[in-house]
Amino acid sequence: MSGVVGRRTTATLADGREILYFDLPGAPDRVLTDPRELDPVSTASQLRHDPALDEWVVLASHRQNRTFLPPADECPLCPSRDGRHTEVPSPDYDVVVFENRFPSLSTHADPVEAVLPELVASAPGIGRCEVVCFTSDHNAAFATLSPTHARLVVEAWADRTTELSALPGVAQVFCFENRGAAIGVTLAHPHGQIYAYPFVTPRTRQMLASAAAHAERTGTNLFADLLAGERKAGTRVVAANEHWTAFVPAAARWPVEVHLYPHRRVPAIPALSDAERDAFTLLYLDVLRRFDALHDRPLPYIAAWHQAPAGPGAEHAYLHLQLSSIQRSADKLKYLAGSESGMGVFITDVLPEDVARRLRSV
Repeated sequence: MSGVVGRRTTATLADGREILYFDLPGAPDRVLTDPRELDPVSTASQLRHDPALDEWVVLASHRQNRTFLPPADECPLCPSRDGRHTEVPSPDYDVVVFENRFPSLSTHADPVEAVLPELVASAPGIGRCEVVCFTSDHNAAFATLSPTHARLVVEAWADRTTELSALPGVAQVFCFENRGAAIGVTLAHPHGQIYAYPFVTPRTRQMLASAAAHAERTGTNLFADLLAGERKAGTRVVAANEHWTAFVPAAARWPVEVHLYPHRRVPAIPALSDAERDAFTLLYLDVLRRFDALHDRPLPYIAAWHQAPAGPGAEHAYLHLQLSSIQRSADKLKYLAGSESGMGVFITDVLPEDVARRLRSV
């Protein structure tokens, strides 16, 4: 699978947004001209700081009216065909990435004008949001991609992480996928997103603070020790290969939760070797297919890459992917109710060991 990228082509959509095609070797040239007439993209996003939790909140009110679950024949992520023009001007593609038409963050965010309490800081919503279309096939899913095609998505993630990390003001790059209506997706086409934040996210700050404290106590890396412990115990390991291990964490919060760790500690996707990218692709496809076999139906999930941010604390980071699903049984969902939403304390209805055993057996 190594060396899957045949060509990377960039172009500009009608409203000035960037679009990038990642093509397998032998792919035809792509149509790059966007004939649509589009309104300008909103740059009104802003940040407000919550002093009680020391967290930034993104306000993007223009997203309230974004496209919501259109029928398949009106999908904006499908290729442009038969006289219908979409977000992708070409009549076909392998993997395509473009700036979101309804971005939560923008490199052109406007200055903030708001009357706020003295303790509440604000700032323009500087950053960038991109859409990653995994395939032109509207009825596919990441789990149904061929290994070669899925490996191309990994290359796109690595490419975008490198470029977005270099943008002025970007502190952290987050690649993720929301899959399934139960998760809240607004477009059914198989796709993910990438956020380039102007701050280090609360989850990452907490994880790196824990890792720093662990290093101070032990002289070792917290995430490496967690991985070693799970590999040694074995009871929660779902699948593994030479370079990666997938396991249900001992303190899993979600009904179905699997973490994928490389055996070599690296900070971010671009630092993975070709062999590690190949091995990840095969293991990830295996785990995703186990997810869908668990209840004999497509499982809603969130796939979240944890990458090192820029700046302090990054030396403790350890690249890994977290897969989680709110599906607690074939016909029941896990809702974040009083304890989870009000206090941040998760209460799970299943044992991690049981989930790992079920995933191994499918």
